[in-house]
Amino acid sequence: MDTSPKTPGDGQGSGSKSSSDVDLTSTIHLSSLRSVRNQRNIEEIFSSLTNEEREILGQLPKNSAMLMVLAGANMGARFLINDEVTTIGRDPKSAIFLDDVTVSRKHAEISKDGENYAIADLGSLNGTYLNSQPLERERLVVGDEVHIGKFRLTYFSGKGNS
Repeated sequence: MDTSPKTPGDGQGSGSKSSSDVDLTSTIHLSSLRSVRNQRNIEEIFSSLTNEEREILGQLPKNSAMLMVLAGANMGARFLINDEVTTIGRDPKSAIFLDDVTVSRKHAEISKDGENYAIADLGSLNGTYLNSQPLERERLVVGDEVHIGKFRLTYFSGKGNS
């Protein structure tokens, strides 16, 4: 009777792995699985806001904007955007500090683009998404959803949103 230890798959008990025992990994790209529609209905977004949130947005100065977390991590957080450049990242010095390992230290930035704002990814590891699409640099429109790491932020401008 053979009592030597056996390694599953090799039948020899030598402890070495055969090619059928090699661990395999794969990458799943979650961007195609996101639940956000590409074109968000602005009326639906505003109807989901609280009276307080609508009041805050109605008081935004004309040349400013705001990112609001309407769902997911940090729900309820609001970030005012009124500088020429607003940095976003895991670095505590970022204007918008998102404290999670899914966010790069210097992840993205929002910059003034004439009368509008645009967002640019700064070469982050996990990328920056606008309405579920990866971006390099894109102009922001009211109702856009910015996805950075596990954070989903909705963009509003100070142009009479209420």
